[in-house]
Amino acid sequence: MSWGTELWDQFDNLEKHTQWGIDILEKYIKFVKERTEIELSYAKQLRNLSKKYQPKKNSKEEEEYRYTACKAFLSTLNEMNDYAGQHEVISENMTSQITVELARYVQELKQERKSHFHDGRKAQQHIETCWKQLESSKRRFERDCKEADRAQQYFEKMDADINVTKADVEKARQQAQMRHQMAEDSKADYSSILQKFNHEQHEYYHTHIPNIFQKIQEMEERRIVRIGESVKTYAELDRQVIPIIGKCLDGMVKAAESIDPKNDSQLAIEAYKSGFEPPGDIEFEDYTQPMKRAVSDNSLSNSRGEGKSELKFGGKSKGKLWPFIKKNKLMSLLTSPHQPPPPPPASASPSAVPNGPQSPKQQKEPLSHRFNEFMTSKPKIHCFRSLKRGGATPEDFSNLPPEQRRKKLQQKVDELNKEIQKEMDQRDAITKMKDVYLKNPQMGDPASLDHKLAEVSQNIEKLRLEAQKFEAWLAEVEGRLPARSEQARRQSGMYDVQNPPAVNNCAQDRESSPDGSYTEERSQESEGKVLAADFDDEFDDEESLPAIGTCKALYTFEGQNEGTISVVEGETLYVIEEDKGDGWTRIRRNEDEEGYVPTSYVEVYLDKNAKGAKTYI
Repeated sequence: MSWGTELWDQFDNLEKHTQWGIDILEKYIKFVKERTEIELSYAKQLRNLSKKYQPKKNSKEEEEYRYTACKAFLSTLNEMNDYAGQHEVISENMTSQITVELARYVQELKQERKSHFHDGRKAQQHIETCWKQLESSKRRFERDCKEADRAQQYFEKMDADINVTKADVEKARQQAQMRHQMAEDSKADYSSILQKFNHEQHEYYHTHIPNIFQKIQEMEERRIVRIGESVKTYAELDRQVIPIIGKCLDGMVKAAESIDPKNDSQLAIEAYKSGFEPPGDIEFEDYTQPMKRAVSDNSLSNSRGEGKSELKFGGKSKGKLWPFIKKNKLMSLLTSPHQPPPPPPASASPSAVPNGPQSPKQQKEPLSHRFNEFMTSKPKIHCFRSLKRGGATPEDFSNLPPEQRRKKLQQKVDELNKEIQKEMDQRDAITKMKDVYLKNPQMGDPASLDHKLAEVSQNIEKLRLEAQKFEAWLAEVEGRLPARSEQARRQSGMYDVQNPPAVNNCAQDRESSPDGSYTEERSQESEGKVLAADFDDEFDDEESLPAIGTCKALYTFEGQNEGTISVVEGETLYVIEEDKGDGWTRIRRNEDEEGYVPTSYVEVYLDKNAKGAKTYI
């Protein structure tokens, strides 16, 4: 079976057929190229999808991925990212092993096809030229024969005519002979060209054309084989990534099996545990007794016996307050030895207009009214929403419940320790480099590292001071958690009475809205003992708070509102209660004059040995 023998007369059809074969190959290349583009697009979409649902760094969402269910989801995203990578591998392999190779082969195939058909056309042109020569010699031989016949007839006619001279007859005879000679020459030429043409034609149809067509056939068969190999490679490239894709899917299944609901529940407890205890039972308050009802309408210091009654109600029913009720009012009302200052409003800056900030207001409501307000007031959730929107967070995390505050402080301490270790490693590296420079001065100047070494040492000292500050807060919080001993609870309870923790305000009016932040609570037992000791004696006989330091007025402040006191620039006064984070400091001029001034208006000098004063490192 050979195209040279079977298709010897189908040159044009073979040309069309081979061109169609090249078109098919180019169509297949285009198909594979589009497949690679689809794979790349699919991989890109999978990667974008995985990236879209990845937790954002340094965000609350990243903390949620501590749970096993979230970890499983994160593992699925990572496995899907690897899954997308395998589709990229498919695209790359198909491009390099199929598209590029076949594109190069198509160019070679076109050149080979062009060469073969060029040889075929050249053979065709040669045989056509031989045919034309044969036709030309044949026509010349035919023409010479006719001319010889006419010349012979003319000679015979002249020879038979008696009126023609002998010279004319001789001339006609010579003409006839010449024509016969030309006919014989044309005959010989025609015979020679005919033999040559027959030989060329035999070579053309039995040698040249079969050889050319055989080469074209082999070329076409190689093209077909190449397409088959490419299709096989196309499938194998897909098959090669199936094990890795299977591993990705196995990873997803393993991640799903690693979900532990009990562990997630425990993590939720650790994440949201406040450290508070549930509130105790509320005692029945009997309003049927006229005397008790009359006393409840008077001031707090109306009667010592009434103070004890109110204390019994508050002490037994309090336990641990709900996180949403107004603890700041209760702290300011019950923990001070005498009439406590109400929470001051937002602080003022020195550049503000004098007497600009809102002055604190003295609370003189009856105790029973306060308890009723505490137990019936509803929290204003917008306060917590404002915190979520990015409200100011205190440095000591005092806006958090005790347990959460401990975790945050511990986390901060760990971070600072890591930074300290990092700086220390850097200092050690610089020290070693300096030693090398000292031993080999040609490598560098040791003095050039002194500035960097001093800077690193300074950073270490700053970080250590910062860590000590947070460790002190952490020790304070850990000492206040319910897991401590009873003796420690009592001591901490007494300390809490004298130094109520400051709370952050997230609303403009503290009297009408909750502060939106948690404060650390004392134990029920210590609170009851302190309240029992204070409410009996100190509501009637107020004692002056001890001075914890002095202050110097930097600016003149005219305290025109209730609860404030006027100061003159340069005046020195006593500090009896330092700034609790609200921007106000309580000062005293003499035994009868005391009140609040903006902290930014005075320069405070605390006595380190004074009771209740903080010691700064």
